[in-house]
Amino acid sequence: MKIEDIINLTEGVLRNAPEVTAITAATVYLSKVEHGDLFISSNQEEIDKAIEAGAYGILYDNPDIIKKDDEIAWIKVSDIKLAAFKLVRYVIIKKEANFFLLSEHEITFLKMILTHKTNISFISNEWRKAFEQILNSDDALFVGSDKALMQLIKPDVKRLKSEVDGYAVFDTLFRTTFKVGGYVYQEKELIPLHLDPLLRVIDFCNTQELPYSLEKLKYTKHFMPVFIDGKLNSTQAGKSDKVAIFTDNIDDIVNAREYIKRSNTWVKGIVLTPPKTKVPGIDRPHWFESKEEVREILKNTLFNYAFIYNADRSILNTIKEEYSLF
Repeated sequence: MKIEDIINLTEGVLRNAPEVTAITAATVYLSKVEHGDLFISSNQEEIDKAIEAGAYGILYDNPDIIKKDDEIAWIKVSDIKLAAFKLVRYVIIKKEANFFLLSEHEITFLKMILTHKTNISFISNEWRKAFEQILNSDDALFVGSDKALMQLIKPDVKRLKSEVDGYAVFDTLFRTTFKVGGYVYQEKELIPLHLDPLLRVIDFCNTQELPYSLEKLKYTKHFMPVFIDGKLNSTQAGKSDKVAIFTDNIDDIVNAREYIKRSNTWVKGIVLTPPKTKVPGIDRPHWFESKEEVREILKNTLFNYAFIYNADRSILNTIKEEYSLF
């Protein structure tokens, strides 16, 4: 790519009169710099080493950067991240690639049901990794969950269709029987609140001709129920009326509590969160600052369902060991 094209695409300013007129590739990682590359960085030490490695151009936004080699191109931009993705936009036009913005739940289900992931790239939420992924991938289909980043890559990024085939036949909070594509899937480890994102992902796979299977469908990291006994050891569902539900998002807690109000009025539910976490509809959640505090709350509070936000389910393994006879 010509230096003048880079300047036009990034709306940058050429700060010298270099001998080089074009670059062969671009990278944000010092370890990947090769002879003839454009290096994108605002770190003086990295820039100096990139020049030693043969970089033909430096794209930066730090006004304190010292230009130590006038033979290469020094391109100053107002925002290095924005400039990098303006270059990406140029590349994806040539690739004719498709980009989709998915929710965290949709991304999780897509990764779960795909049988082969060779035809699709999952874009990292870290912008430097995303930059390299897009430039170095031959894939024509990219998905990501970071809205700001995806819109930076492609301002008109697509979303999954909202109206898709499929519906619930029967459900409880922890099991769902549903029909899609003419098939009925019996009592899957799927909470009914997650059926809609799953159906959108299934439709996406069908539309994009991505191979998938629903045989290994299971609870996600977003809502992981663990049935426990009176001593907080994990146990089988039919042997307990206590459930510790580990979740990484507040929306699932709110929606699950609404579901319980509609279908199980007898259920006693509690919510555990880190201090000062706001949960709509809960005036006084049980706050915790450590695993030990979570255990104490679960041991000393009357409940059927305990929604635990931002804690790892491994605390139950610790509890189990704690009460072991051996």
